[in-house]
Amino acid sequence: MSTTVRWLTADEERAWRAFLRITVAVKTGTARDLAERGLSEADYEVLSTLSERPGNTSSLGEQADKMGWSRSRLSRHATRMETRGLLRRSPDPEDGRGCLLTLTDHGLTVLEEAAPAHLASVRHHFMDHLTPDHLNTLEDIARRLDEANNTPGKS
Repeated sequence: MSTTVRWLTADEERAWRAFLRITVAVKTGTARDLAERGLSEADYEVLSTLSERPGNTSSLGEQADKMGWSRSRLSRHATRMETRGLLRRSPDPEDGRGCLLTLTDHGLTVLEEAAPAHLASVRHHFMDHLTPDHLNTLEDIARRLDEANNTPGKS
């Protein structure tokens, strides 16, 4: 392994710092807007992804994979959401050690009430500032980085 440090060029440094600033600004803005509705970003992601599944149900493992979380992290979060009546956990008949997560009627209502405001927040903090060309470029960049960082054998 090489010990030579590959310092960032001035252009790379500006791009990296701009990326960090916008990531924090957008996430902070949308998280604050969700918090006004009593939800965290994680709550919203769990609710919205469950709502897209047949029967509003997913195995904990599939849900964790979809969200990029560990199973233990999702399990702890699901327990807190279950306490609030947003979802229900039940044994997974296909995996004796696993469980299923199902969106409750209350969870669906909370999601449906939060979705319009959340989408308005995403538009306000992000989408409304980008052209279709910007969005295409951003999608290409995101796909390239996702592939580079989620390829087996890469670190």
